[in-house]
Amino acid sequence: MKVRVSNRQRQERVDPAWIPLLTRAVQGALAADGVDGEVGVTLVSDQRIRLLNRRYRGVDRVTDVLSFAQREGDELADPPGGEGLLGDVVISVATARHQARMFGHAVERELAFLAVHGTLHLLGYDHGDSAAEKAMMERTEDVLKSLGLGR
Repeated sequence: MKVRVSNRQRQERVDPAWIPLLTRAVQGALAADGVDGEVGVTLVSDQRIRLLNRRYRGVDRVTDVLSFAQREGDELADPPGGEGLLGDVVISVATARHQARMFGHAVERELAFLAVHGTLHLLGYDHGDSAAEKAMMERTEDVLKSLGLGR
C-alpha cells in the first residue's frame, strides 16, 4: 500500500502529525477490504474544494471531501502485482475543523474520518440508499476504532 499526502493550501495550519495519521487511516481502509493499492490525499482550502466540486460534480458549494477514482467499473484490468493507483482523496481542512467543532470531537478524528470515507468511495462504497450508507458508516467506524479514534 502506498499513500501520498500533500498540503495544497495555506489558510489553515496543518499539524505535521496529521500526515502519518492520514496515511494510517487510508491504509486501514484499504486493509479492511484486502486491497493493496496507491491513494493520494490532498489537503486543500474551502475555495479550492468548492472549485473542484463545481468543475467535476456541477455542485457550486464547499464540501468536506471529494474522491476521484482512477478506475471505475470493470473497464480497466488490474495491473500485475497489485491494484495500482486507485485514485485521489481531497479534503478541505477548514471544513474538517468546522465539522470537528460541530460534532464535538478532535480535528484529527474528523480528518481521519474523511480520509477513510473518501478511500471507501475509491473502493466502490456509496451512500445512495440507507443500507449502503449503513454499511459504509460501519466500515468507517471499524477503521477509526482500529486507529484508536472510535466513538
